[in-house]
Amino acid sequence: MSFETISVIGLGYIGLPTAAMFASRKKKVIGVDVNQHVVDTINQGKIHIVEPDLDMIVHVAVTEGYLKAVMSPEPADAFLIAVPTPFKACNEGGIPEPDLRYIESAAKAIALVLKKGDLVILESTSPVGATEQMADWLAKARADLSFPQHAGEDADINVAHCPERVLPGHVVRELVENDRVIGGMSQRCSERSVELYKTFVQGDCVITNARTAEMAKLTENSCRDVQIAFANELSIICDKLDIDVWELISLANRHPRINILQPGPGVGGHCIAVDPWFIVSKTPEQAQLIHTARKVNDAKPEWVINKVKLAIADFLQANPSKTASEVRITCFGLAFKPNIDDLRESPSLAIAQKIAKMHASVVNFVEPNISELSSAISKNAQLVELDEATNNTDIAVLLVDHSEFKSVKAFSLGTVIVDTKGIWK
Repeated sequence: MSFETISVIGLGYIGLPTAAMFASRKKKVIGVDVNQHVVDTINQGKIHIVEPDLDMIVHVAVTEGYLKAVMSPEPADAFLIAVPTPFKACNEGGIPEPDLRYIESAAKAIALVLKKGDLVILESTSPVGATEQMADWLAKARADLSFPQHAGEDADINVAHCPERVLPGHVVRELVENDRVIGGMSQRCSERSVELYKTFVQGDCVITNARTAEMAKLTENSCRDVQIAFANELSIICDKLDIDVWELISLANRHPRINILQPGPGVGGHCIAVDPWFIVSKTPEQAQLIHTARKVNDAKPEWVINKVKLAIADFLQANPSKTASEVRITCFGLAFKPNIDDLRESPSLAIAQKIAKMHASVVNFVEPNISELSSAISKNAQLVELDEATNNTDIAVLLVDHSEFKSVKAFSLGTVIVDTKGIWK
């Protein structure tokens, strides 16, 4: 059974590029999002996120009639769910649990338009068992259809999990080139999912079961989190011992079997800062190392803030005629990683906001990938251009190694630099 019409639920950083890739292969694609601005923007042939090359693909797809955006699901042959999976709020020091309400909402929405022969794929990064839970929500909503948890290979609706595994800033290329892990709830579910993805995927589509596919994505990001935690902990140790951590890592990495990552202000984004908790919350007694890594990385922003406080004290000591309210502070970078506009779970943003909240005067923010600050960001902050900031700051706090920042040659004489990425050291 061919896939003539494909629906993508959630048109964010993963959903929109995925929809665009199918549309670029002359498939009819219906994108669904609950945000009216997102829907309107896409239907104008434009994009609402920063991702290289995506704007051209979306423009062509919309212009040629292969892609449209709507706010409610319409009938299709395959449905890909790419909605957020955050974690629930918890007490300080507690273990956050995954919040599946967006997946549940998406499942109940598409259930209304499902027909025999349809394929439903959960792409959202999910805790183990989420695909089965989604299938149960679908089954309860559509008792007239059979699902693989009950009917196996003979199910009316096929269900699978296929986690995204792309790097922001390289999504268009990696969607095509990267291997995909596909976990169907039956062999038939997996085979049909492979058929769908092979519309544009040039990498291998490797078949497993749904639970292993879910765990594969969590494992990839937890591994990265542990590696980053080692680098972040090393940076704190080196600061204590008056050692240049970046020189140290460079020397250690000359060993043929050592590859230490670079430290930073913490860990952010919709994956690495979130996914390990899905494992920890499910198996708290067993996930000791993963849990410790999360605590190390979550504690790094507070360590950076303390370094800023010390920098302010050093500046005031060197400039006794000035008061704390006269100290000009600039935070360079708000995104969770270089050269993108994504602020989700960004430790840099959290640090900048806390600095703005604690400081006695307005704090300058420099983020070349956004045009304005959200109203949710501290009122004690203002967005400024890079040139203005470098010539008008006493405390420079480097939080993200955007390419624009690497070209900065010098600051005003007497500027105190807090560099969390080692590019201005």
